Formats: sequence, structure tokens, C-alpha cells
Amino acid sequence: MQTGPRYEIHETCMKASQFLISTLKEAPADAEVASHQLMMRAGMIKKLGAGIYTYMPMGLRVIRKVEAIVREEMNRAGAVEISMPVVQPAELWQETGRFDKMGPELLRIKDRHDRDYVVQPTSEEVVTDIARQEIKSYKQLPKNLYQIQTKFRDERRPRFGLMRGREFTMKDAYSFDRDVESAKASYQVMAQAYRKIFDRFGLRYRAVAADSGAIGGDLSEEFQVIATTGEDAIVYAPGSDYAANMEKAEALAPTGPRPAPSQSIGKVATPGKSTCADVAEYLKLPLASTLKSLVLATDERDDKGEVVKSVVWLLLIRGDRSMNEVKVSKVPGLADFRFASLAEIDTHFGCEPGYLGPVGLKQPLRIVADREVALMADWVCGANEPHFHIAGVNWGRDLSAPDVVADIRNVVEGDLAPDGSGALAIERGIEIGHIFYLGTKYSQAMHATFLDVNGKPQFMEMGCYGIGITRLPAAAIEQNHDARGIIWPDALAPFTVVICPISPDRFAEVKVAAQALYAELLAAGVDVILDDRGERPGAMFADWELIGVPHRITLGDRGLKEGMVEYQHRRDTAATSVPVAEAAAWVRSRLTV
Repeated sequence: MQTGPRYEIHETCMKASQFLISTLKEAPADAEVASHQLMMRAGMIKKLGAGIYTYMPMGLRVIRKVEAIVREEMNRAGAVEISMPVVQPAELWQETGRFDKMGPELLRIKDRHDRDYVVQPTSEEVVTDIARQEIKSYKQLPKNLYQIQTKFRDERRPRFGLMRGREFTMKDAYSFDRDVESAKASYQVMAQAYRKIFDRFGLRYRAVAADSGAIGGDLSEEFQVIATTGEDAIVYAPGSDYAANMEKAEALAPTGPRPAPSQSIGKVATPGKSTCADVAEYLKLPLASTLKSLVLATDERDDKGEVVKSVVWLLLIRGDRSMNEVKVSKVPGLADFRFASLAEIDTHFGCEPGYLGPVGLKQPLRIVADREVALMADWVCGANEPHFHIAGVNWGRDLSAPDVVADIRNVVEGDLAPDGSGALAIERGIEIGHIFYLGTKYSQAMHATFLDVNGKPQFMEMGCYGIGITRLPAAAIEQNHDARGIIWPDALAPFTVVICPISPDRFAEVKVAAQALYAELLAAGVDVILDDRGERPGAMFADWELIGVPHRITLGDRGLKEGMVEYQHRRDTAATSVPVAEAAAWVRSRLTV
């Protein structure tokens, strides 16, 4: 039996009559996913406002268990806990430029003196300010500072309960090192600590290569709980350890040279057929022989932020593929792309969207072709004329080679893995953790330096490491539930064991035996609750199945007369009879924490 975190909770709080149990038969109408519905029905959270929830006693116990495991493993990995303010001066965010760049998700407020502040969504600026004040020499490095703290992100559309709320709790950690090599070593320490944390939670998860997004950096991994309701697509190779999120997963170029043209080019009528799927069906061609034309634009700005020049780009992707915006943003020149306006499209194509293509442009533009497209022959694209397309188009013969060839599409199941291990598979996941190597992105912007061994100032190398504390229970529920309610892993359950006496007010021996078993388990350090409410068996069992306590012991008058009690795990379809004298040991042998 593993040793889990211990909790100093007064004994009376372990009895249901003195706890707050507030289960519901029906979920609120706005609860869309299983975790939101079940957390509301189980009385774990209550909605206060859009994306803002009160953590009720049952839910808070789960969150505290998450925090305890995270705190233990972070401390074991050498990180040092601090607590940074929720409200932070805007000046720090202005130093890095994120006060303006972060957009409306960053909640900006003013105090009575008209000074700007933010409600923290993350704390890179504040922790870097601490480091530049406190760390002066290479002798003080490495350092890793972490907090478990409230965050706020002003989501446009908060939904799914704790999965995408506006106020939430996150563990965020920040490492500081003297050089790239030691920073990457610190990153690996955190990568291993995260695996230990998520292993202890008892969840099925994958660590996947990821894009660093708005925070920045080069080396990045996401930790995804596997769930069919997950928002994220996880790409992995069943034959190897390769795994990446959809944003990061590489789509390899097809093997072999481009086929020689076998068709002549020609314009074909496609009345009212403006999508690749419609065109392919109308012309009785494979969808894979058509091309999507996506028109983007980039703007050059002066020192005042005014647009002085715009450049229009044409992206070409196979008709049965979808554009990967993150990959597109990595193409040189397209970091800050936007979709072109109708006026810009008309200037270059002289046609409405739906019939666009690279042949016969009114004005030249930069063409970016996906790797697959660069090796296609005899393809179909828009004719830049309403209700017409061009068939039999070939590179070299009918138009020049593209300006750029790049991986700009989402992978699909069956694509070859980049590591050569075979075909890729895709499953859904919920992101619960993310780690980044940041480099000097923030230390340079905020002039956070230390003196190296030669007495020269150097910028600190940084890493950033987050875990969604309040999101994790919701992700666990999405992975572990059935028609009756939640099925918690032992490490996350609000209570690990529940004792359910049947009619204890009618049968004194039942009440006495339940109290004795309760005291024995409590003395052994088991996280147990005694349901002394006197509820009827059906209602009592329904409550605990909904709440999801994994281990249940039922005591009844008839069983006790035979010297037996009933044990049932939340996943079991039937109870097991156990001698009363062996009940505590039986349960303890089945605990995983």
C-alpha cells in the first residue's frame, strides 16, 4: 500500500451528519459535459457567475488532495513555494509588452488613483521581478519558485464548469538557471516530477510535444488526460513513444518524386459548387485531387503602429486536409498573419471566395504550398471566375513552383509517424499540465541578470511549469464516470472509504459496529466518512455512488448476526461479504494511496 498525503481534519468532520452533503437529482440546464453535470449534482461546486464557482466542502476536499500531491512532488524536486499577489501592477506587464499584446483575456483594472493593474492569469513578470532583485550571482543558481494560487482569465465564452472557467487555481513554477544546458536540466527535473505527480493521481494520461503558444519558448510538453470528451486532439504512434498535440504534430512529405502530368489543363463549369467537397462530387473526382486556396495577409507597421504596407499570401492545401494555424504562423513572414479582406481578395483574384486558385492571378502574391501539394499532379483548383474551376493543373508546366513549401496542415489518422515507427493514431485529451523552456524571453525584457563566474552580467535562463489544480478533478471525472455518477481514483476522492450502516437508529448493534469500524479505520490513517444520517439504503447508496467514493462498507442487522459486512468498490457490480473482524484490514489492502 502506497503512503499518500495525510490530512489533519477533526474527527467530527468525518461524519455525514455534520458534513455538508447537497446532492441533486438533476443537473442544471447549462451544464453541458459530464464533469460539469456531476460536480454540480454531487454538490462539489456551485455557480456564482459566468465561469466563477464556489468550491463546496466535498469539492474542496478533492482540490486539497490535488494540491497536497503537487506540493509534495514539487518540494521533492527542489522547488521552493512562494505566493505572489493576484492583483499585479501593470508596469511589470508593460515591461514585457504583454499588457497590450495579451488581449481581452487579461483583466485590466484601475485603482482609486487611476493606476493600472491586472488580475493575474500567470506570473512570469512578477517572478522575474523577484529574481532580478534577489539573485545576483551564479552561486545562487539554479532556483525554482512555485505557487498554488488563484488565477483569472476573462474567457470570451466560459463553459464546461471547471474545465474552462474564468477564475481557477493553478500551480505555476518558474526556474532560473545560469546557462542553456543547466536550464534544460531543470526542465527535465520538472518533466520527471510531473510524471510522478500524474502517476500518483491514477489517471490515464500522455505527455505530448507541444507548441509554446503566447508564453513563448522552444522546448514544451503538454500533459493530457485521455478522455473522449477532450477538446484537444492527441497524435501518437502506437509503435513508439512519439506523441504530440495537433498543433505540433509533423505531417511528413509524401515519399517519391512528383508524378509527371498525365492530363491537359482545362477550365470546367462547376455551377454553385464553391467547396472542394462539392466540386469533387460534381466532377466525380477524389477529394484528394482538389486544392483549397486560403488567402492570408500580413501588415507592416510604422513606429506609431500604423499600417504602411500589407502583403497578401495564398496558401494551398489538399482538399481533404485542414490548415494548422500554429504551423502557418511558423512560416517566415507569417507570424502575425490575418485572413485577407474581401477587397484584398478582389484585388489579387478578381473573384469571390470559393472559386479562387493560383492560375491567372490579377496581381502576383506569395504562394505557400503544403508539402503534399508540392508533390501533387493533375489537381483541380478555382479558376478565379464564379462557377468555374480548372482541372489538370501541374507545377512547372502550368505555373511556377511555389515560393515556400512547408508543413502547414493538421495530421490525420494513418499518416506516417515522424520517427518512422508506423502509422499515427489520434485520441482526445484534456490538458492538465504544460511545461516550457523559456530561455531569456522574460529576463531580457526585464533586465534580470546575474554575475557569472567571470564577473560579467548574463541574462537568466528560465523555464515555466503549470498544472491546472481545479481543472484536474474535472478531467478526472471525464475519464472516470458512469450512469450513476463519479468514480474517483483513490488519490483524488473526497473520501476514500464510506461506511454505510443500515437503520442504525433501529439496530443498536449496527450503530456500535459502524462506530467501531469507523474508529479503527480513522486510527489507521484512512480517509473515511461515516454516514450517520439515517437515510434509507437506496438514497444513501445513490448519494455515495454519485459523489464517487471508491470504497464502500455496508453494515446491516442480518449480516452482523452472521458476523459479516459487505464491501463494494465503486466499479464493482456486486458486493463481497467480509467477516466483521477482517473488514478494516480488507479495505486497507485494497487502497492504492
